[in-house]
Amino acid sequence: MKRRSFLAAAAMAPAAAEQTREQPDRDYWLTVLTRISSPVLTALSQRKLAATMPVEAPHGNVEDRKQYTYLEALGRTAAGIAPWLESGSGSPVARELDLRSRYAELARAAIAAAVDPASPDLMNFNRGPQPLVDAAFLALGIMRAPTELWQKLDPRTRGHLIEELRATRAIKPGFNNWLLFSATIEAFFAKIGEPWDAMRVDYAVRQHEQWYKGDGMYGDGPQFHWDYYNSFVIHPMLLAVLEATSKIEPAILARAQRYAAIEERLIAPDGSFPAIGRSLPYRCGAFHLLADMALRRQSPGVRAALTAVIRRTMEAPGTFDADGWLRVGLCGHQPSIAESYTSTGSLYLCSTALLPLGLPASDPFWSSPAQPWTSQRVWSGQDVIADHAL
Repeated sequence: MKRRSFLAAAAMAPAAAEQTREQPDRDYWLTVLTRISSPVLTALSQRKLAATMPVEAPHGNVEDRKQYTYLEALGRTAAGIAPWLESGSGSPVARELDLRSRYAELARAAIAAAVDPASPDLMNFNRGPQPLVDAAFLALGIMRAPTELWQKLDPRTRGHLIEELRATRAIKPGFNNWLLFSATIEAFFAKIGEPWDAMRVDYAVRQHEQWYKGDGMYGDGPQFHWDYYNSFVIHPMLLAVLEATSKIEPAILARAQRYAAIEERLIAPDGSFPAIGRSLPYRCGAFHLLADMALRRQSPGVRAALTAVIRRTMEAPGTFDADGWLRVGLCGHQPSIAESYTSTGSLYLCSTALLPLGLPASDPFWSSPAQPWTSQRVWSGQDVIADHAL
């Protein structure tokens, strides 16, 4: 079998972008990135997202979720692909530069369509509670790509975006991880030099300090929940908020490093991981933090582990529909695993597993030989250093 380049795969219809085990990891990750993001960014850049994106909501609340699902798709996609868009000329491979340039243009056009009052895809930023979540993911994505997704926006779009993000202040966050959504939006304002509400940031940071349970894990509010929200939201947004508004304290970074180490140990030899807790249809997005720490060069040698998780969750039959849109499930199409708040747009948080594409191809993350991850070594009988709590 001949090796297919990522450009050839990207040029195919997303649903037909069948992967091959012969691809180098970076090429494979790029085919996954384009397969996930292309339907969202292409349709939205053409101002046809609401007209073309199917809305799967297994709890029978399609009309309700239509109020939110489109901003979910944009915000979550942007949060995942932003570091790659921002990596600029870091790749010596001209064809990747061309691909990245094209996707950056699509992303900017998509943002413009989402905030333009005249757009048929103008999105809901302040009606109901859910927009706070995905406005925060969109803000996180822009903070991860300040040149491509902020400075290169036209002034009119920047003005509309600021107006829409300010509108989210009308939404009262829950007394849980949602405090970080408000804080992330304010951190975005701080980063771009707009007036920002330091109280919302301070409150979120202080409360999470109160909710720290030990060994790298925060409660989701006062109680600890055994799910992946420490990775979906808490650690990545806490780090981003502190970066934009002050400094990351050594203790907070150490906690993130520890939780990332735990995540690496949760990956089974076949790339599966414990199906625990809510929001499992976010698939490999459960490893948002491990990917973020790899991007920060704080979790070396995890490329093979993340690749295994991406393959296990994104290649199962039924993951995509015939037109390339994601379907609800963790391993294939599993609608019963959905929460009442889950719909098609929610699923695009899976893109956050791809954050290390923001590292250049020459970085050791990509250039070093693949390393077996902890469970592979343990369950093949290799000698492994003991694990210890933080």
